[in-house]
Amino acid sequence: MRTLTIIAGLAAVLLVSAAFVNKRNERAMKNLKTAGNDNGFAVVELFTSEGCSSCPPADRFFETLQRDNANKQLFLLAFHVDYWDHQGWKDRFSDAAYSNRQAQYAQWMNLRTIYTPQVVVNGASEHVGSNTGAILQAITAGLEEQASGTLTLHAQQEGNKLAVTYQQSGNAADAELVLALVQRATQSNVKAGENAGRKLTHVQVVRRMVHFPLSAAKKNSHIQLPDDFSDNGWELIGFVQDNASGHITAAARTGFQSAD
Repeated sequence: MRTLTIIAGLAAVLLVSAAFVNKRNERAMKNLKTAGNDNGFAVVELFTSEGCSSCPPADRFFETLQRDNANKQLFLLAFHVDYWDHQGWKDRFSDAAYSNRQAQYAQWMNLRTIYTPQVVVNGASEHVGSNTGAILQAITAGLEEQASGTLTLHAQQEGNKLAVTYQQSGNAADAELVLALVQRATQSNVKAGENAGRKLTHVQVVRRMVHFPLSAAKKNSHIQLPDDFSDNGWELIGFVQDNASGHITAAARTGFQSAD
């Protein structure tokens, strides 16, 4: 009887805790909807994988952010890492470059390990992908903070490449421009690994990434386009990132024009 009483007590505590977390997350989402200033922004990077059973909830959270905040300076980037590929399912969106990017954040933030799902906001804070309340608070803070620089992008499709030009203001010393070609929505039928048998929906999937020093004299770059690229349902996101700290100081997005 004593054991049953203890179990019932723990269940009650868990229910109260869950209700508290849900209320806190609701407040955080409400605050996000009213946040922002003229040039505040939030670059939100999700490190995820189709081979990770803990990742689909974080992917769904990203889908909510995309759906509910279309008019904000919110830049969502889903990087599919490749270190889960040896578990029986190769994520077709994975790339070693994305795993290396996550490892770079571990160095910048003095983390002992990398993991999925992980979310990084403005290169300044990192969060477990399930900690939606903390992520929402970090996003809100970024939208309300005054940006220290500006960035504008222009992209034009030229055959199987994307020609990109940019304008940037603010301190560019020891900084680089990161350009990410993003597919806004896609799906996969996972047939093996931890998510075997599941149909997974992904948003804001990074399909190509290039970066180069802002100190370079040229103000243009080219990106090789994937075979399945379309000028609909894709976007280009760019941001300025400090090489010493990883902090992001400006961000922009653009659609695409076709060459005449």
